[in-house]
Amino acid sequence: MNNQNMKICIFGMLTFVLVCFMQHEGVDAARKMQHRRGARVMKETFYPTYGETIPSALQYRKTSTIFNVLAFGAKGDGTTDDTKAFEAAWLAACKLEASTMVVPKGSVFLVKPISFAGPNCEPNIVFQLDGKIIAPKRSGSWESGLLQWLEFTKLNGITIRGTGVIDGQGSGWWSESGTKPTAVRFYGSSDVTVIGITIQNTPQIHLKFDNCQSVQVFDITISSPGDSPNTDGIHLQNSQDVTIHSTKLACGDDCVSIQTGSSGVNIQNVDCGPGHGISIGSLGKDNTRACVSNITVRDTKIHDTMTGVRIKTWQGGSGSVQGVTFSNIQVSEVETPIIIDQYYCDGGKCQNKSSAVSISDISYQNIQGTYTRNPIRFACSESSPCDVNLDTIQLQPVQQNDDMDKPFCLNACGELKTSTNPPIDCLMAAKPSKKQSQYSFDSCQD
Repeated sequence: MNNQNMKICIFGMLTFVLVCFMQHEGVDAARKMQHRRGARVMKETFYPTYGETIPSALQYRKTSTIFNVLAFGAKGDGTTDDTKAFEAAWLAACKLEASTMVVPKGSVFLVKPISFAGPNCEPNIVFQLDGKIIAPKRSGSWESGLLQWLEFTKLNGITIRGTGVIDGQGSGWWSESGTKPTAVRFYGSSDVTVIGITIQNTPQIHLKFDNCQSVQVFDITISSPGDSPNTDGIHLQNSQDVTIHSTKLACGDDCVSIQTGSSGVNIQNVDCGPGHGISIGSLGKDNTRACVSNITVRDTKIHDTMTGVRIKTWQGGSGSVQGVTFSNIQVSEVETPIIIDQYYCDGGKCQNKSSAVSISDISYQNIQGTYTRNPIRFACSESSPCDVNLDTIQLQPVQQNDDMDKPFCLNACGELKTSTNPPIDCLMAAKPSKKQSQYSFDSCQD
């Protein structure tokens, strides 16, 4: 009996040793496998820290998996074409929710036109940009008629963040005519965030949001020379619930361009200049219907620009611009700080047409600073007069000149809530027909 118990005890001890050995070998094998895969996948918890201007609700998402473009063959030497490496890294990141594609600091990546596309990608992907991405210099190396360079399309919860640079190397395009590509375009996406990066020297528009919802742009820098043609800073079209905050925009066209289909746009604490100011439009070209509503621009500096805050529409259009507030705007050496132009005509001759995009419920509050040509210009349609309200307008010419234009009004109705400098005595007291304004607004609800 004792011998039998001893045999059982020895057998148990041998079994225990064998199991421990197999577990050790299994762990070691797993570690080796993980090490081999480590060139492509690294697991970690990632909590970046940014400035206090970013609301706590927008702190970056917890990231589970990181994909570095260098691990997918990118050279980062500024001359080798790294497009395929970026495509491979995106394809891997696309498959995992809350993944991060990393463009590392200290490298320059030459990337040709590329689409970071859904809709089959998992949500909440982060594009961590700390290095520099450059476009091909020569326009001849691009496909003919190409409309964008870096495109993010049909994604849910996409974030571009970091301290890196996107350089369009666009100077070679600026003297050319014809179609030119947008540098960064988001299309058909929701919950979009762009934070911290710089976009510069683009062939045309720097950053475009088309058919997007819930867009947040914070602490970015856009930089191109003031004479670079059509290089809008941020372009919004058919996009809703957009916030642009604490951002510096210097370009050769509109710092922010708000086009048809845009609503619920909040622009705050922006530095604009040089450029053409912050514009709604142009709208209604080729007799089209345009609808823009609920736009706020406040606590903003505009300097060395062609216009300050502007609404521009073509003759013959329809629809409405409604519910717009420009508040706490500081202008410096701006040609025309306040302008509505319902006779906009971008080159050539434009025929006179009776219909127009209706402009109503436009409020200007606390706009102060200096101008170089004309303080205020309201050129409104006879068939659809503008409806404006002005409160605390203080504008001074840079140099006193008797030939300096005075405030101009044509078919502009409204109310002065306070005295203004210069005095504005050209507004009509009667307001546009509510029935007409309501009809224009209703046409945008179809």
